[in-house]
Amino acid sequence: MQKVRALIVDDSGFFRRRIRDMLTADPAIEVVGEAANGREAVEQVVRLRPDVVTMDIEMPELDGISAVREIMRRRPTPVLMFSSLTFEGAKATLDALDAGAVDFLPKRFSDISVDAAKARQQLQQRVKAVVKGGQGRTPTPASPAARNTATSAAASTTAPTTSSSRGVRAADLDLVIIGASTGGPMALQRVLTGLPANFPVPILLVQHMPANFTKAFAQRVDGLCAISVREAVEGDSLQAGQALLAPGGRHLGVVRKGAGLGVRLVEPREGQFYKPSVDIAFASAAEVAPGKVLAIVLTGMGADGCEGAKRLRQTGAHIWAQDEASSVIYGMPQAVARAGVVDRVLSLDNVADALKRLR
Repeated sequence: MQKVRALIVDDSGFFRRRIRDMLTADPAIEVVGEAANGREAVEQVVRLRPDVVTMDIEMPELDGISAVREIMRRRPTPVLMFSSLTFEGAKATLDALDAGAVDFLPKRFSDISVDAAKARQQLQQRVKAVVKGGQGRTPTPASPAARNTATSAAASTTAPTTSSSRGVRAADLDLVIIGASTGGPMALQRVLTGLPANFPVPILLVQHMPANFTKAFAQRVDGLCAISVREAVEGDSLQAGQALLAPGGRHLGVVRKGAGLGVRLVEPREGQFYKPSVDIAFASAAEVAPGKVLAIVLTGMGADGCEGAKRLRQTGAHIWAQDEASSVIYGMPQAVARAGVVDRVLSLDNVADALKRLR
């Protein structure tokens, strides 16, 4: 089997050695080079043609964000960023994702797992996943210019995966709820920026992100959107023209609040991997608003959202999923598609238009 060829970029020699040791512990991964700054990284990407790059953000000569932009211009390659789990670190990481990076991990590995072996395994899995997700598609920045010029390979893919594609009307919905993981921040940004200020149905967003990142992400997207976007807080009321984002490190649930719906935030139990969890949010919506939910599963690793989508579908809810061609990682959408509960499969570029056509 062909090995994944990785380039490690960090100005700390100690950190580069640590990453090398963690990656090469997996026989399926080969480290083909190292770089101490962004300028070296760009040169080595062009010369070595790695399958994946691990990239620090703060470096001399050329920072990680600028390096990602230059890599995407000269030789697009999947990039996995390392980030500090601070509010400022979150903003810088989101800039890197906007520049074209695929995913990110905490730079302090104890933030991934207190178990060193598990942290090593998660790094190895993430590196291989972003390479697999990038095969057959070119990583591109999510800037407005790139969005305007990019052409999706599956722009016309709207075929249902079930026997019939049921129509859905905004008047029949209490809630739209969207779940995503790897590749999700830029996917959500693309969907939400396509919606009008008077979008008639409240929206909940569940994105796998650590604490501190979700607030920064919500603020960032709110500044780009016609609708209001912010991090959810306990007791929030769901309103048309507004999207509420589940805070990192907590689960989001739905409750009845007068004639409408509200937000309930739940502390995770020990052993729960996804915090927030799409499954938990979907299951809560199924219980509180049976048959009156449109759930959308976007790009992401794993299968979070599949069990919740099954529960939603049992109540008569509508389920849409992103297609493989436009997904960074076709894990979560594939899981719900294979479960046979999806009404429509859509290219990412078509999701906002489909939502706008709800009547």
